[in-house]
Amino acid sequence: MGELGHELRRPEADFLRDGIYELRASYQGVHYRMLYFFAGKAVVVVSHGLTKERFVPAREIDLAIRRKQSVEADFGRFTLQPE
Repeated sequence: MGELGHELRRPEADFLRDGIYELRASYQGVHYRMLYFFAGKAVVVVSHGLTKERFVPAREIDLAIRRKQSVEADFGRFTLQPE
């Protein structure tokens, strides 16, 4: 999976909307989803995770979009600054 990078597609990952993607994993019958987005060419930001049954609720995607907008507005605030 790691070799595919940003080209990872179904069933492991999928584009949702507005620059938000989901990474899918299942364990013991529970379906986990990590919502993420790209910040520039080399940075992937994980917004948050959830469990789901059939679909990712719109409110969860909206939350990820708001977080994406925050990161885009002030990338430095969300970037580790070594001492």
